[in-house]
Amino acid sequence: MKKGIIKKTVMLGLGLLLATGMVGCSNGKDDQKAADTGNKKEVVIGLDNTFVPMGFLNDKNELEGFDVDLANEAFKRAGYTVKFQNIDWSMKEQSLNNGNVDCLWNGYSITEERKAKVNFSKPYFDNKQIAVTMAKESPTKLGDLKDQIVGTQAASSALEAIEANKEFIGMIKDKKPVTYDTYDKALRDLEIGRIKAVVGDEVLLKYYISQRGADKYKVLEGDLGSEEYGVGFRKKDTELRDALDKALDDMKADGTFDQIKKKWFNQ
Repeated sequence: MKKGIIKKTVMLGLGLLLATGMVGCSNGKDDQKAADTGNKKEVVIGLDNTFVPMGFLNDKNELEGFDVDLANEAFKRAGYTVKFQNIDWSMKEQSLNNGNVDCLWNGYSITEERKAKVNFSKPYFDNKQIAVTMAKESPTKLGDLKDQIVGTQAASSALEAIEANKEFIGMIKDKKPVTYDTYDKALRDLEIGRIKAVVGDEVLLKYYISQRGADKYKVLEGDLGSEEYGVGFRKKDTELRDALDKALDDMKADGTFDQIKKKWFNQ
């Protein structure tokens, strides 16, 4: 009789211990899930850190720019932390789709060709492709660059615009532009006379010459097309893209977007 009572008591005790343990395990998993949900996730942004004024290294070797400020604020609102990664801009889509970065945000022009490779955010900035030369040079408009050496950045929307304009590419020297891995290098060659003009993003070229001395340069009449900037994501990352779109919409609605724009463009 006592053995039966003892056996039942032991079994009851084991049952209580197992039940308690199961409850403890269940709570532990729920707590872990809540903790994971509460942690902000990191977004790695790929950029060319020479692209003024969108994202570039200043004199203190610190990254700053219009896109940098936008990205920090927008992803903060969306619940993410941000890490910026300098990449080879000519390999940007490959870096994105290989998983080296989570998005491309650096004056990234929306084109039909790029739409086939990436998932774009809503457009957030208007831009044009223009040409600049040194002030002392004779050209005043795009048509004056006949038989002249023209430079631009490799794998850029400016290069796409040049190649798409058959009249323009057909008249410049060698019927193709000289390409550089950064606009900074192209502009240096312009200054020492190796090339006659640089074709590039209006936002970059006008900011560059405003910092280096507007009287030294000349913006030629005409342009090679208008475009819009967007943020590029992998095709599958619609949730991340949508979160960013909402954050940018909110920033435009509450005036934060315009404040950042005024800081960098005084407009």
